[in-house]
Amino acid sequence: MPKRVMQGVVVSDNMDKTIVVNVERKFKHKLYKKYIRRTKKYHAHDEDNSCKTGDKVTIRECRPLSKLKRWEVVGATE
Repeated sequence: MPKRVMQGVVVSDNMDKTIVVNVERKFKHKLYKKYIRRTKKYHAHDEDNSCKTGDKVTIRECRPLSKLKRWEVVGATE
């Protein structure tokens, strides 16, 4: 089964080897046919603490690394 990949913006880098990434998705409302924006935060593993707040990053699903971390940083996207 392929691993999920998402893009988002780093909103926190205060923890050691961990960042919080805000991922935004858009979908059309079934009844009103308007586009709705939803965001969700994911904790991702950043091995060398290279990502800073405001960076656009790509994250990939991985094995559980801690209570909240199930994602890892693939790279920065510009």
